[in-house]
Amino acid sequence: MTSLFLPFVVYMDQMMLPIRIRMRKQGNDDRGSLKERLNRAERRRKIAAFGLTFPLLVFLIVTFVLPISEMMYRSVSNPLLSENIPETLVALEDWDRNNSPEEIVYETLVRELKSAKEKGVLGQIGTRLNTERSGLRSLFTKTERNLDRLADGKYKENLLKVDSRWGDPSTWGIIQRLGSPYTASNFIAALDMTYDDYGNIKQQPENRRIYISLFVRTFWVALVITFICLVLAYPLAYVMVRLPRRKSNLLMIIILLPFWTSLLVRTTAWIVLLQNQGVINDLLVLSGIINDSSRMQMVHNMTGTLVAMVHILLPFMFLPIYSVMRSIPSSYSRAALSLGANPVVTFWKVYAPLTYPGVAAGSLLVFILSIGYYITPALVGGRTGQLISNFIAFHMQSSLNWGLAAALGSILLVAVLLLYALYNRIAGIGNFRLG
Repeated sequence: MTSLFLPFVVYMDQMMLPIRIRMRKQGNDDRGSLKERLNRAERRRKIAAFGLTFPLLVFLIVTFVLPISEMMYRSVSNPLLSENIPETLVALEDWDRNNSPEEIVYETLVRELKSAKEKGVLGQIGTRLNTERSGLRSLFTKTERNLDRLADGKYKENLLKVDSRWGDPSTWGIIQRLGSPYTASNFIAALDMTYDDYGNIKQQPENRRIYISLFVRTFWVALVITFICLVLAYPLAYVMVRLPRRKSNLLMIIILLPFWTSLLVRTTAWIVLLQNQGVINDLLVLSGIINDSSRMQMVHNMTGTLVAMVHILLPFMFLPIYSVMRSIPSSYSRAALSLGANPVVTFWKVYAPLTYPGVAAGSLLVFILSIGYYITPALVGGRTGQLISNFIAFHMQSSLNWGLAAALGSILLVAVLLLYALYNRIAGIGNFRLG
């Protein structure tokens, strides 16, 4: 019987073979089509996500990346002399630096100074040179007033009659050194160093070394403020977590009140409280703790800076710690106590390690914010309470030495990034929690 049906089975199998091939091909096409549709959906999802984040990306580039890039470029950019007295700089290439230059250099300089005067940049050249040596601005101002009266020929003699400093080789050395379109002089000045008459780098005299000590003071103050905020915020957060919700909410409102008040108003309030004739000194005198002639100086010094900045930055330490403590189940501590641990061991071995992410995040926030603070030290710091940010603002607004301000800012930025990398290596930024 099997032999009778075998030809029929073979025939039917041959007849079904094209159908099976078409079905297999269709299945492959369906799988390929499904994969293609999934890829298209994934591309659409990525494009939509990019479209949603694109405004934020543009905002960060415009308000963060570009200003920082411009700052770092300004710290090394030095095009003023190379653009306005290029022929004089070329003529100085063969100068031996030991004596005043040849007549041709003076002739070229006078011609280019006249051109710079017509363009209105002669004063800027004097200001730029004055940042390297005090008094050179007055030299260029005096020369500018006499340029039109300089007769042709004997340019060297005529310039020396205007001011004898044109015969000083060190003056020409500064002009030659600043002739490059890019310079490291701003960073050298920011590190309390300078150039000698021969172009060698040397340390500033002791009475002019200010920036290194300011950097050290800034980081030290930021560290102290971070520590004080941690000491104050940690027990406060610990107590608030254990209070009933109604009482903890009331305390939270009191702690967040500084956020609802202008920074300038808060700083001014501390001046009223801490000054010699202020509220705190008056209370101490009235209570008999001190006499009227022994009033304490608590403002316009480092004490005022520390007190005001701790008050302003305390919420930035408190909120991350509090949010982490709220998420720790109380059952962990109860379990440790039930297993025989005393309350102190329970706190240090079980509870405190769980609050580490909040402590690390709050410390990083307060430390970085402290480094860049400007208004509070400016108002309550006085001479001894100033930080590096105050001198950056001074060079931007008063001395108009933007190159030095940019160099100081760049050094501060690099130092913060290095400390951040070190902190990440020790603490691990991925373990931080802000809420």
